[in-house]
Amino acid sequence: MEKKFIPAISVIVITSLGLLFLYGSSSQNKDVLKSTFEIDATYYDTGYVKISYMDKTKKTNHVVLEILGMSESFQKTLIGSEFVETVQFPTPPKYGWKVHPVTFLIDHQELGKVSLKTEIHSYGQPAPPIIYGNP
Repeated sequence: MEKKFIPAISVIVITSLGLLFLYGSSSQNKDVLKSTFEIDATYYDTGYVKISYMDKTKKTNHVVLEILGMSESFQKTLIGSEFVETVQFPTPPKYGWKVHPVTFLIDHQELGKVSLKTEIHSYGQPAPPIIYGNP
């Protein structure tokens, strides 16, 4: 009976250690990304969205900026570690800003390919959380 429990316990221990390693490294990676990049997408009542990007390490090669869900797709490649882009948006969307996420695909000298995603928010409102990842 004891011989059956040893493999089961071994599998549980190995799985737990693997999950702990994966969770710990992704949390560490998120902390690095969070301390490296600042992004924002703010809607102003005068009919435009101001999107800002800053890499505190100044090691960005280029960024592919995209706003999803628009009738005419918006995508632009920008060079450098800091920019502010203005995009015309005559009226707020009927179903809220969640239907127009803003994505940043970053080519970074040290971190490689990095993806960031946020939502547009109205001026004066708190910024929504940023989703960090690797493509």
